[in-house]
Amino acid sequence: MATRKTPIGRRRPGSAPAPAGRRPGLPARRCGLCGKTRKLTRTECCHQWICDDEDSYVLFSYARNSCSRNHRRFTLCGSHFAEEHAGDWRECARCRNAFETEMYVYYGTNEYNFAKLENPPSFEPTRCKKCHAVIRLPDGGYTMTRGSYVCGRCSPVPW
Repeated sequence: MATRKTPIGRRRPGSAPAPAGRRPGLPARRCGLCGKTRKLTRTECCHQWICDDEDSYVLFSYARNSCSRNHRRFTLCGSHFAEEHAGDWRECARCRNAFETEMYVYYGTNEYNFAKLENPPSFEPTRCKKCHAVIRLPDGGYTMTRGSYVCGRCSPVPW
């Protein structure tokens, strides 16, 4: 049985109407991180649709509730743009050398990326200089003293 094409602007029977303000047949603008469709902007670095929500961030809260801020601050893409490096961030030697390998891998593969490093380098876990417990650098909770990491339990600084 041959299928009939529906003229542009007309719906097929049983299909939902296009949302107001959008022409039928065009994809909806969505935040590439959370999927929301309202109050969007494009990232400066990679021109992807993202929530325009930096105004919701509470200063010094360390909250991760802003898609825009998270992409700008916690990705190699955002860092590459902010540091004005040339070319693609996935092939940038300056970006690779700017971070410890563990942080480079985190910034290149976390959930705040639109595109992720395909083959991130391997690395040895970071360990506390005193008790040798594994410290996960992206999570914080450590002190760096004299070029070594000390976990929160061994830190001389009261938390």
